[in-house]
Amino acid sequence: MNITQEKINDLNAVVKIKIAPEDYTEKVDKSIKEQAKKATLPGFRKGMVPAAHIKKMYGRSILVEEINNLLSETLNKHLTDNKVEILGQPLPVMDDTKEFKWDNTDEFEFDYELGLAPAIDVNITSKDKFTQYDVKADAETLAARIKNIRKSYGKMTNPEVSAEEDVLYAEIAQLSADGSVFEGGINHTGSIRLDQVTDKKILKTLVGLKKDDVVELDVQKAFDKNEVIIAKLLNISEEDAKDLKSKFQVTVKNVNRLEEADLNQEFFDKLFGAGTVTDEAGFTAKITEEVESMFNQDADRKLQNDMYTKLIDSVKIELPDEFLRRWLKATNEKLTDAELAEGYDDFAKNLKWTLIENKLIKDNNIEIKYEDVFQTAKQRLDAQFRMYSPAPMPEDQLAQYTATFLKEKDNANRIFDEVKAIKVFEHIKSVATIDQKEIAYNKFVDLLK
Repeated sequence: MNITQEKINDLNAVVKIKIAPEDYTEKVDKSIKEQAKKATLPGFRKGMVPAAHIKKMYGRSILVEEINNLLSETLNKHLTDNKVEILGQPLPVMDDTKEFKWDNTDEFEFDYELGLAPAIDVNITSKDKFTQYDVKADAETLAARIKNIRKSYGKMTNPEVSAEEDVLYAEIAQLSADGSVFEGGINHTGSIRLDQVTDKKILKTLVGLKKDDVVELDVQKAFDKNEVIIAKLLNISEEDAKDLKSKFQVTVKNVNRLEEADLNQEFFDKLFGAGTVTDEAGFTAKITEEVESMFNQDADRKLQNDMYTKLIDSVKIELPDEFLRRWLKATNEKLTDAELAEGYDDFAKNLKWTLIENKLIKDNNIEIKYEDVFQTAKQRLDAQFRMYSPAPMPEDQLAQYTATFLKEKDNANRIFDEVKAIKVFEHIKSVATIDQKEIAYNKFVDLLK
């Protein structure tokens, strides 16, 4: 067997593999004998089928399989032994001029295209400057969070007259063009959340209503053409909601109001555990700490994005683009040319970042341990649970959730990639100059636009 690699340019190469009968005959004969021992054919006892009979019936398919296995093993060994770094996978070169008899006497020759990983230099120094924002809760954002938490632990009441943040439980009937109820049209009893109404003029018409009041509602205008909200309100599909033109008659059946929980010891204990917080000042301090922790996660993401953008823009990386386009098409049969053209730039950018990450990890001996993956997954799950309840989940229960979560391969791979990125960003932070800057959340949000 003979294998050679021909370099086309710095990003492309062709591997040629030549296979002679002596390279595969023994493997094919062994496979035929094994098949004969297992075969169950009419007229023969199990395990007593002559090898010659198996060769006559299945010899060609066995030969094809063994050649394919030999090609795969040979190619992988060549790439490993010669430390050839490739992008994607080798692509077989189709050659209609080559015809094989597949009769155990053939000398085979197969060519494979390789997309070579480019050699890159990633140099981070103290001259590279980034800003780490320390995000503080402004009064408006903090008040909104406190209000939301108090409502989460509040109680439902039924006031006589609706206010801006109430929910109208109402019968909603589709109207014809002349303003009459459309017979056979949409008729649904549901809840209209006034805090979702974006049109201020319409909101005014829904405030001050009481039971049995009737008003007309333009749902598209009221909810700014949000098909998700409209579909849920009318119990129809989002597609139908998107195309809906009709107005609706709203007949109020009830007014529901979620009152905020009282700031008392019972409420504090429910949130934080017995005796942890004993007054309103302590409650506000705890919520401030919680929201600023979430804000600073956003700040970390911005810093990481700034680093990502700078390195993508500054590190010179050329890719074997034509090869990669062919490889994407070959490995995704349903991928259309239009989809490839639209998505290739993002694919290339992500691939470049992976090359940068791998270079930094290799050059700086960065390790990624399972414990890092586990702790990161646990933090992400804890944050999700706290969105529904600020009270922390018991540590042993959270650890059990995390272990179950990581058993899913996709989850484990996603968290591994996240930890990999975090480790790389931590290295960049340790080398570059990081300027610290305090900023109010409402100002920080403007930076993200």
